[in-house]
Amino acid sequence: MDISANGPRQRAASHSTRVVGLGASAGGLEPLEQFLAHVPANSGLAYIVVQHMDPTHKAMLGELLQRSTAMPVREATQSERVEPDCVYVIPPNAELTVAGGLLHLSEPKQPRGMRLPIDVLFASLARDQGERAIAVVLSGMGSDGLLGLQAIKTQGGLTLAQQPESAQFDSMPGGAIAAGCVDIVAPPGELPGRILSVVGSAASGELARPLDGPHNLSTLGAILELLHQRSKRDLSLYKSSTQVRRIERRMAVHGLDTMQAYEAFLRENPQELDLLFKEMLIGVTSFFRDVAVWQELKDEVLPVMLARHAREGGHQLRAWVAGCSTGEEAYSLAMVFKEAAGTKPDYAAIGLQIFATDLSADAIAVARKGVYPASIANDVSPERLAGFFSPHGGDYYLVNKGLREMVLFAQHDVILDPPFTRLDILSCRNLMIYFSASLQQRLVPLFHYSLTPGGVLLLGGSETVGRAQSLFTPVLPKSRLYWRSDNGAGAGTLHFPVHRRSPSPAKAQESNVSSSSAAPANLQALADQVLLHAFSPPAVLVNEGGDIVYISGRTGKYLEPAAGKANWNIHVMARPGIRAQLGVALRTALFEKKTIELRGLRLDEAEEAMVDITVQGIQEPKALEGMAMIVFRDVAAPSGRGRRKRAAGSADPAMAEELMRAQEEIRALRQEMHASQEELQASNEELQSTNEELQSANEELTTSKEEAQSMNEELQTINTELQSKLDDLALAQSDMQNLLNSTDIATLFLDNDLNVRRFTDQITRVIHLREGDVGRPLSDLATTLVYPELFADAKETLRTLAFSEKEIATNDGHWYSVRIMPYRTLANVIQGAVITFVDITTAKELESRLRKE
Repeated sequence: MDISANGPRQRAASHSTRVVGLGASAGGLEPLEQFLAHVPANSGLAYIVVQHMDPTHKAMLGELLQRSTAMPVREATQSERVEPDCVYVIPPNAELTVAGGLLHLSEPKQPRGMRLPIDVLFASLARDQGERAIAVVLSGMGSDGLLGLQAIKTQGGLTLAQQPESAQFDSMPGGAIAAGCVDIVAPPGELPGRILSVVGSAASGELARPLDGPHNLSTLGAILELLHQRSKRDLSLYKSSTQVRRIERRMAVHGLDTMQAYEAFLRENPQELDLLFKEMLIGVTSFFRDVAVWQELKDEVLPVMLARHAREGGHQLRAWVAGCSTGEEAYSLAMVFKEAAGTKPDYAAIGLQIFATDLSADAIAVARKGVYPASIANDVSPERLAGFFSPHGGDYYLVNKGLREMVLFAQHDVILDPPFTRLDILSCRNLMIYFSASLQQRLVPLFHYSLTPGGVLLLGGSETVGRAQSLFTPVLPKSRLYWRSDNGAGAGTLHFPVHRRSPSPAKAQESNVSSSSAAPANLQALADQVLLHAFSPPAVLVNEGGDIVYISGRTGKYLEPAAGKANWNIHVMARPGIRAQLGVALRTALFEKKTIELRGLRLDEAEEAMVDITVQGIQEPKALEGMAMIVFRDVAAPSGRGRRKRAAGSADPAMAEELMRAQEEIRALRQEMHASQEELQASNEELQSTNEELQSANEELTTSKEEAQSMNEELQTINTELQSKLDDLALAQSDMQNLLNSTDIATLFLDNDLNVRRFTDQITRVIHLREGDVGRPLSDLATTLVYPELFADAKETLRTLAFSEKEIATNDGHWYSVRIMPYRTLANVIQGAVITFVDITTAKELESRLRKE
């Protein structure tokens, strides 16, 4: 449906933990630390961190992030349940997804350098959490995360990006912002507060304020007018309650309290209008929604329709799915038809052409691909999955080619664009519930006009045909499937869509009130309407470009919609037999501002039917100036006898000569055109060959660039982690140096060769050392100790790994306790020796005095 332009929201379980996905690459450690440092320990959300890592390098990310938050930081494991107030970090050489509230790890499917782990996580959040998904893109090179943000955006989730100016590498956040798929842009430290503000507003129900008062109505009208100017789409006929809910969600995103403040924000930030327009188009859809309706269509409607079509010798039915969103409903109709047509051999030759339209170009692009997540297994039976789908990429299903070819997707506005006609099936389910009552009353007669006699209309569970009950008959009591009635007396005035601006919500509300109490139209207007419907010839009104803006009468005999994207242009829709002459006549009538008559045109070479066409350029009234009216009148085909009589008559020699000369000119022109066409074809082939070579070279360069960029990002990540470790080691070394100096013990560190490696300041009392002596052998050092065996004892300690301790005197009368011990690393590896010199002079002097006494 148009209001659900961007696809199906996955319904996340209300009890599941809401997840915030964090994606970062080069330069991402610092913003990750800033983000987590500002997250309260009891936010109630879970946080999943994905960063580009070297698959062969042991990750230190979890250890480094733990220093910035009180929440536990864990490396993700397979099938681990996501808990609130926890941080989960992706392990190296893995892809991390979320499904059913559980973490899932898998090996990367792409080669190193081509992996997009952030997109993988965000896409899984879109599927699992739906509109509750939250994703944040931080510093990084490349574009990883962009597609994932778009997926979450289409589900109505919340998307955020680091302010590019605060990022060390702004490619990832900048690209996402430029693509228009980011709701909030802020420095990393402010993002947690913005997330909790939006989550808290939604949880407390603040986004449900009623729209009352003329001031709010006028503000809503001003916002819709801004949207119309920006998108060229008219949303004023949608229900105001729907519009207000969407607007207030955007207000919560930006922290605005009033609609007037949001209007001012829109005027200052035009790009917000694009985000608001997409927000207006978010809704719900799925395969076989309301299963009973589809079963009724299969059992009660399609057998009758197929049997009638088989009797009449028809080969194809036509259907229109209005507001198809991402295509689930259109493909559901195709599957049900395939199953119904397969019940009898007589139906095998009957096909179904489905025209599926939606207001959103993004939704149409998704529908054309026909790729859906594995979660559709909840709505599609195993038999239908096996018969109409094939596995795609592990976590997706692809609609089979035969089913895709039955459906033509096109962007179309059911309010403004002309409808499809000569339809057997028209599905408009769960769309009109978003429209105002006046628009619903306009659309139902239009649907009656679009359907052929015996056609069927499908509506949603909360929708009916309203007052137009004379136009449609329910298939079953309380059914939402309706047969088209041949009685059109209750149709009233048939309003065809034209590109006109609807009144503002305030004026529309006033007009709705007044129209409900107004008297019926006067007798003359009703009589004129009956005369026009009964006796006026089929006609169309076109603008100077040939686009049809109004249709009068049944023109299906002369015009038909072209296959592919909806195109309501007279040059495309005219039957082949009259297309060329009609095009020339239209150009002449518009250019020369006169009426052109075309007589006796044959609609088709295989048919005898002929038509007269009048093309009139319009000058009055001024509102229609520059347009043209094209009127069709059927004429009887000339009898065979009359044609033979004319052929037997004598021809005018001058006319015959003129005809021959014209034929020769046409022949010469054709030859010249053919030669030019061959030259152009040859040039085109050469250019195409060159283009293919350049494209191949460009693809190779792009691949190499992406691989190099990915490697660079991994190296940046490792460099950041190692730099953090170096800072920690430098701090530890400073702590150790201060500790050793504070003990007032002379200490000497030696390597395995008994060369000086490090020493404390107090060592200078015993051994004459300075900074330049690092690396000198112990045997070369001058000392005040009366200890010639020092070098030998140190060597023996390294050999036996047994420490030695002796009391040694100095030349100046001091005594030291000299202890020699092996130097052991944390890995229990001997890498030299440690010698400590403790001053025991005072103890020795005391001992000497005691002996004398």
